[in-house]
Order: sequence, then C-alpha cells, then structure tokens
Amino acid sequence: MTVTFSDLHTESGLKSLNEYLSGKSYISGDQISKDDIKVYGAVLVNPGGAFPNAGKWYDSVSSQLASSFPGKACGVRVGAAAAAPVAKEAAGDDDDDDLDLFGDETEEDKKAAEEREKAKKQSAKKKESGKSSVLLDVKPWDDETDMAALEKAVRSIDMPGLLWGASKLAPVGYGIKKLQIMLTIVDDLVSVDSLIEEYLTVEPCNEYIQSCDIVAFNKI
Repeated sequence: MTVTFSDLHTESGLKSLNEYLSGKSYISGDQISKDDIKVYGAVLVNPGGAFPNAGKWYDSVSSQLASSFPGKACGVRVGAAAAAPVAKEAAGDDDDDDLDLFGDETEEDKKAAEEREKAKKQSAKKKESGKSSVLLDVKPWDDETDMAALEKAVRSIDMPGLLWGASKLAPVGYGIKKLQIMLTIVDDLVSVDSLIEEYLTVEPCNEYIQSCDIVAFNKI
C-alpha cells in the first residue's frame, strides 16, 4: 500500500496528514520509524491546535528526536523560505513535494509525472510563440488586371493565425500598379513562404497575381 502526502507546507497538506493520523500514533506501526522522520522533515512548523492529530504526532516525534540530540540549536535559524529545500533534502525527494511511503513509485505516479512534464513543455511552447508583422508586394499580370478583384482574392485567404491589415496601390510603371498589403501572423501557425507558394500564386488567385515579394518582416 502506498501513502502519499503532498504540500505539507500548506493547510491542505496538513489537513490530509491530520486525517491520516486519526487513531494513529505514528505514520506506520506502533513506534517511530524512518517514515515518521521523512514526513517530519517536510512539515515546516508544528501544526498546532488546528490539526490536533498532526500536532500530537509532531510533538511525539520532536521529543524523541530531542532525546537523541541533546542541547540547543544555537547556530541555525530556520525560516519558512529556507525550510522548504531543507525539508525536501531530509525527505530524499526529487523536485516535487510528494512523499511516497511504503513502496516504489507506482504506474499512476509515473503517469502523473509525465502529464505534468508534458503540460510544462506545452506551456513553455505557448509562451515562446510570437507574432510577426509583414509587408507584401503583390504584383498583377498587366495594366488591365482588375486590382479590386486582386485585393479581394488576397483577402479571401483565411487561416488560423493570419490577419490582413491596411493596403494601398503603388505605381510600378507603364500604367501598372501593385498592391502593398500588411498582414500579421502567429509564427507557429503561419509561414509566409507557404502562404505565397500554396495560396497566393496558385489557382484561383493566380488569375490576377503574377508574383509576391516580402518587403518587410518584423517580429512583434
């Protein structure tokens, strides 16, 4: 049987310990053991009257440890912030607050740890995902190309992470004008090269569009 205590520096963790110790004097068995020392090391202060079972257990362990180590702790002062890593070291834990007693790590524990690690990676990836502002030059085939229809074809492209912005017509020469258009993209979702090659310069847009050039590309 595996008993796990979590976050023993919090009220919810102490409540769980207090409930477990109802009708018990020690964590396992009828006398103090290494299990008690392990849990004791993770409890920062005496739980006190709010958790009577845990408080009674804490006093019992404290008194037995005191008899083994006489004298006063004159050279060490322990506060809440400093106690947390000491408690973990005493408990022999890794990087989480769980205390696993009476056995090795179970399959459920391994699965939960994997899920936590996966969630951390996904969260980190979301934080790293940025946006970019892009200015495109969209050139028509000739001076007879319907530029209003060309712009409509460009803006008809809709995909997650793509937002079309302001636009204007700029002269190229010989009566030909090009469309200059701004767009904002989410970097993880949209590739500008793919947008040009797979959408803007193929059917049906290539009826109006001869070519596209990236004029400016800036991270936001």
